[in-house]
Amino acid sequence: MRIGLDVSGGDFAPNSNLNGAIMAQKELPESVRIVLIGEKEIITSYLNEEKTDPSLFDIVDAPDVIEMDEQPTKALNHKPNSSISVGFKLLKSKEIQAFASAGSSGAMMVGSIYSVNTIQGIIRPTTPAYVPKEKGGSNILVDVGTNPDSKPEFLYQFGLLGSVFAQNVLKIKNPRVGLLNIGSEEKKGNLVTQSAYQLMKETKDFHFIGNVEGRDLFRDDVDVIVCDGFVGNIVLKQVEAMYRVFVKRGIKDDYLDRFNYENYGGVPILGINSTVIVGHGISNGKAIRRMIHLAHEVYEARLAQKIKHSLEEYSLNHN
Repeated sequence: MRIGLDVSGGDFAPNSNLNGAIMAQKELPESVRIVLIGEKEIITSYLNEEKTDPSLFDIVDAPDVIEMDEQPTKALNHKPNSSISVGFKLLKSKEIQAFASAGSSGAMMVGSIYSVNTIQGIIRPTTPAYVPKEKGGSNILVDVGTNPDSKPEFLYQFGLLGSVFAQNVLKIKNPRVGLLNIGSEEKKGNLVTQSAYQLMKETKDFHFIGNVEGRDLFRDDVDVIVCDGFVGNIVLKQVEAMYRVFVKRGIKDDYLDRFNYENYGGVPILGINSTVIVGHGISNGKAIRRMIHLAHEVYEARLAQKIKHSLEEYSLNHN
C-alpha cells in the first residue's frame, strides 16, 4: 500500500513531519511506501541533510499550504496545489490508499467529504479520540468536535461507528457503548440525549449499556462513549489541559504518561470511503511516526469496508 503524508501541515512542519516519516519508513513492512506531499526541493534537501536516500520515498510536489485559519472549502478550491488538495487528488485516484495530515482538520474533513465521499447511509462523518482506561486499554470518545450541533440520529450513528472502530482497530470484542450524560437514569439529560437514548436502548446494531457520566471516562465499564462534538471537544481539551498541568508539576506516573498525544498520533475520520487520518497540530516527529503507523493499521483493518457492512445490516434492521 501507499500512504500519503502531508509534509506541510502542522505547527512544526516540515521538519517534524519528515523526521516522523524517516522513522516510520524504517519500521513499516517493505510492501508499504510513504508518499511525501509538499515542496519537493525542501523535502529532498531535508532527506539529504539527514543522510536518508530520497529514493526510499515517493515525492509529490505541492508548493502551497492551507493555513489553520483559512476557510476550508474556499482554501481547497483556491489552492489546488496545496499539500492537502494534492493529497486528496491522489487518494481519489487511488494512487495512495491512505492520507495523513497534522494540518487543518477542517480542510481534511471537507476534503474527505467532497473527494472520497461519505459511506452511503452515513449522515455525518465523525472523529473519535482515545481516552486511556485506568486498568489498561482505551475508551473511544466520539464525537470530539466535528459535529457540535448533533441530532439524536447522529449520536446513534456515532455509537455504531465507534463500535466498529473499537472492534476492528482496538480488537475489542462486542464493545460496550455508553451515552455521555449528566446521570445514569433513562430520562436524564437534554432533549437530544433523551431522544438518542430511546433510539439506542433497543438496538441490535451495537452493545448499548445506557448512560454514562463524566466520572466514567477513565473506567473499564465502557469502551465507546458517545456525545455531540461540542461536549466531546470540551472534554478532550480538559483532559489534555490536566495532563499538561501534571507534566509541569513534575508528576510522573505510568498511567498519566498514556495521555501523551505522541502515543496516538492521530485519529481516523469515520464514515468515509477511504482511510484519512487527522493528527494534532502540535505533532512532533514521534507523533507523526505514530500517525503513519495508524494509517497503515486502519487500512489493514479494512475499516471503511467494515462500516459499509454494518450500515447494510443497520438498513436491514430498520426496514
